[in-house]
Amino acid sequence: MLSSPYFYSFALFLSLSILFFFFAPQILPLNHPRTISLADDLDDLSLFRNATLSSSRASSSKISHLSLSNPRPKIAFLFLTNSDLVFSPLWAKFFSGNEHLYNIYVHADPFVKINRPHQIFQNRFIPAKRTERASPTLISAARRLMANAILDDPLNLYFALVSQTCIPLHSFNYIYHSLFGNSIKVLKAFATQSKHKSFIEILSDDPNLPDRYVARGENVMLPEVPYEKFRVGSQFFILAKRHALLVLKERKLWKKFKLPCLNLNSCYPEEHYFPTLLSMEDPKGCSHYTLTRVNWTDSVDGHPHTYHGADVSEELIHTLRQSNSSYSYFFARKFAPDCLKPLMKLAADVIFRD
Repeated sequence: MLSSPYFYSFALFLSLSILFFFFAPQILPLNHPRTISLADDLDDLSLFRNATLSSSRASSSKISHLSLSNPRPKIAFLFLTNSDLVFSPLWAKFFSGNEHLYNIYVHADPFVKINRPHQIFQNRFIPAKRTERASPTLISAARRLMANAILDDPLNLYFALVSQTCIPLHSFNYIYHSLFGNSIKVLKAFATQSKHKSFIEILSDDPNLPDRYVARGENVMLPEVPYEKFRVGSQFFILAKRHALLVLKERKLWKKFKLPCLNLNSCYPEEHYFPTLLSMEDPKGCSHYTLTRVNWTDSVDGHPHTYHGADVSEELIHTLRQSNSSYSYFFARKFAPDCLKPLMKLAADVIFRD
């Protein structure tokens, strides 16, 4: 009986089943993240090309005309979201009275139903595509926001990427003058762009750096991204226009970072691509720290600490502002929806009182 073909077939089936049980999760990860389709990639590249060409034309032919009317440079606020903009009433108070100094752009996942935000956000939604955590779609969404902002208004000179769970920690005027200083005339603002730093976290000593580097497989990032040049950082940042254009023009590193990850526990492309690119291209032009405060002391599943309504106080706002750099933190995350009411109560007398 032991020599029968049925026995050998059963033994082979049992062996393969055991191998699949133990090794399949490593070979075929569950919930594999979304990849970038060729059609979407080409569509984005066309958008990015149009944005860079538009910026080139604006800086050469329109700049003298703009300077005649003495407009001031603007901050483009880029909201990347896959849920309701719960804190839009707080942001509306933040923006109030400064309509000529900012623009708003929202990238909302089209596969998620978003309830109508405050009217200041309406008509500010850009053509969006699906986003998914641990995938390069978040890189594409951020680049899409910058491209639309550049095409929309040549006076957008800083690009602040924030999420639906971010809140402002200072008044608009405080943040605006911290970024631009006394660069009032747009001609001067354009001329001194090289002096304006980008505020993005760039880390080379993160203990998880080796695992993050090989998240797509051994040696996959070579030769474009050798390990010694790989960097990690925060997902949210503030980029000067010259760096936003650099991001839109870049092609070489994107070929690597858009590849799907095999190890999802160590793969956060949006936290790798931007720090690596800017560190390789213009490290001295970047602060190497972020202006968005995040509490990682009790993170869960890769998510930072979430503040709830009972946590909100004047003391919390003052604590969140504190930093080790020469700049106070501008924004903070992550806040739960029940924080809105207590935050609104603190808005006038605490948050926007610098």
